Amino acid sequence: MPHESDDEALTWAGDDEPALDKSAGQSAPAAPPTPRVARGWKVVGQPGSVATPADESTRRQMGSVELVVHGILGGVYLLYVIGWLIAAQRDAAAPADIVGGALYAVGLWLAVLAPALWFGTVLWLTRRAASSRNRLIFLTLGVVVLIPVPFLVGGVA
Repeated sequence: MPHESDDEALTWAGDDEPALDKSAGQSAPAAPPTPRVARGWKVVGQPGSVATPADESTRRQMGSVELVVHGILGGVYLLYVIGWLIAAQRDAAAPADIVGGALYAVGLWLAVLAPALWFGTVLWLTRRAASSRNRLIFLTLGVVVLIPVPFLVGGVA
């Protein structure tokens, strides 16, 4: 008994496949069924498609070495904040006038916050960069610039 196609050997009796039905090929293609979702939800995009934002396709995941380097630099910045805090608490060379004393105190506390602000700002400004090379360069530059010299020297006033 000859078969109309070889694909019929792979079907079970009683299966109705539109590909094997001769009349299905002559009719107009049916519209894709609309997915049924719960009330309050909305279907976005085509069924079966994966949406990828344009900026996500250019970014890559951070490698292990980069992650460790970022962690080490974050630890160095944390130590810098602690060093500047100790230096600020030991400092007794405030100006005598009220305006000079207030500005000196503000500058001293900005020096304490500078490493954390630098670290956060560099991470925020380079968050969409395709490469982390600029981020590592600016973080290394901050490690050199923000060294707590008063803490290392011993708080000589």
